[in-house]
Amino acid sequence: MEHVEYVYTVGMAEPEVERHLREAETGVLSLADGGRAYAVPVHVHYHEGTLLFRLTDDGDSEKLAFLDATTEACFVLYGATNGESWSVVVRGPVAPVEDPERYDAAAINERFGPARVFDEDVGDTEVGLFELRAESVTGRQTPRFG
Repeated sequence: MEHVEYVYTVGMAEPEVERHLREAETGVLSLADGGRAYAVPVHVHYHEGTLLFRLTDDGDSEKLAFLDATTEACFVLYGATNGESWSVVVRGPVAPVEDPERYDAAAINERFGPARVFDEDVGDTEVGLFELRAESVTGRQTPRFG
């Protein structure tokens, strides 16, 4: 296309990708069911190649229906300020945490903050822990000069 401005990006070193993942509090979890996509902002906690999410379910959760249908999820973190930008994309299977009792409620609340509900009745909402095991991780950023 004519008259389009471009900015080159470069790969991000593994230590910097890890730093962004460890420092992340939120990002976008993308799921798919056949030809339909579903993306939702979520709180996240990263630990040793695994992303943990706390998701709510009122028994009629569209995100959990998509989660069940998804074989490979995608999670995106990004930032952009003053002409500099970066992004990290993580792909892999996502599933309920096998042993959620290993996480106590206080630690979960500290890591994820308050659970977000929309029009659900809090009394009818269950909270579940889910994990995305990183099979591929890609980090990109605008180059830094100087």
